[in-house]
Amino acid sequence: MANGKTVLIVDDQYGIRVLLHELLEQEGYTILLAANGKQAIEIVERQVPDLVILDMKIPGMNGLEILKKIKKIDSRIKVIMMTAYGELDMIKEATALGVLAHFTKPFDIDELRNTVREQLAS
Repeated sequence: MANGKTVLIVDDQYGIRVLLHELLEQEGYTILLAANGKQAIEIVERQVPDLVILDMKIPGMNGLEILKKIKKIDSRIKVIMMTAYGELDMIKEATALGVLAHFTKPFDIDELRNTVREQLAS
C-alpha cells in the first residue's frame, strides 16, 4: 500500500512519535522521526519530506524556528503544527508562514489522519 509520500514527525515526546508513526505507517506513508529541531533540519536537508507534523513546543528550538528553517530549505514542504498549549500568537505566525493546519494535544486521531490525507492528496 506504499503511496510514495514521506511524512516527518517532529516531537520531543516519544509516545507521540510512536503513536503517529504507527497511525501513518498504516496509511502507507514512509515515516521519518525527529525528537528535536536539530534532527528535523538534518533530515530535511538529506531527504525532503512531503509533509512535516511539527510540535510547537520543543526544547532547544521552538516550532516556529524549526518551521522557518524547513521552509528555507524547501518552501513547498507542507506543515501541520501540534501544540499542547493555546498559543494563538504562535499559531497566527505559523499560519502566516504557510502552516496548513494545527492541532491541539490531545488531538482527534481520525481528524489528524484525514488532514494528513487531504494535504498529501493535493
